[in-house]
Amino acid sequence: MFLPLHDANSIRHIRFPYVNYGLIGVTPLCFLLQAVLPQAAFDQATIDFGMIPIVVRDIYPQPVPWLPDWATLVTYAFLHADWLHLLSNMLFLWVFGDNIEDALGHTKFLLFYLACAVCAALVHLAFNLNDNGPLIGASGAVAGVMGAYILLYPHARVFVLARLVILVPLPVPAFWMLGFWVATQLFYVVVGSDEPVAWWAHLGGFAAGVVLAAGFRRHGVMLLGGR
Repeated sequence: MFLPLHDANSIRHIRFPYVNYGLIGVTPLCFLLQAVLPQAAFDQATIDFGMIPIVVRDIYPQPVPWLPDWATLVTYAFLHADWLHLLSNMLFLWVFGDNIEDALGHTKFLLFYLACAVCAALVHLAFNLNDNGPLIGASGAVAGVMGAYILLYPHARVFVLARLVILVPLPVPAFWMLGFWVATQLFYVVVGSDEPVAWWAHLGGFAAGVVLAAGFRRHGVMLLGGR
């Protein structure tokens, strides 16, 4: 329904959000390494480095003997199923990530991003204890960035491409755009969906982002800003 294009929210505390851009560079690189593999090897990589609940719970042995079970709580966030999955996540990170890095600082932003990925995976695990399928994708970590944004800059204008019969570019407050996104995730959690989407991971990452941003933000960054 809404595809973010950019926001009217300049950075104030850093010169360049190199951690955010680094994540936007490294994540596609990981996918490219997957994409050049034969299909069988591509699928095996998602099993080896995706987050599989029964593996993390030590019910089933880790496919990669040298990789600790807990490591996939992070590595899964750098794998994607296809180009659309990857590009949609990177677009949201591009629009919202620079301001969160600005608000937290470089090091804290990296720790924040990885922590949101872990929290998203743990929430997914909690609601899928006996699942043997791999969770992959940066969606949970990116949802954490979105959660931080709605807490710190709910009034910032986000220019979105909205589907109103035809595609129309519109400026909307971040609260409405991101609030609609959260409502969509909740809707599919309640009514169910046949789509292979980790709705609980999205909600877990988003909630983690809201909570962590409140404590990670640098001194002087106010809550509920962006006017």
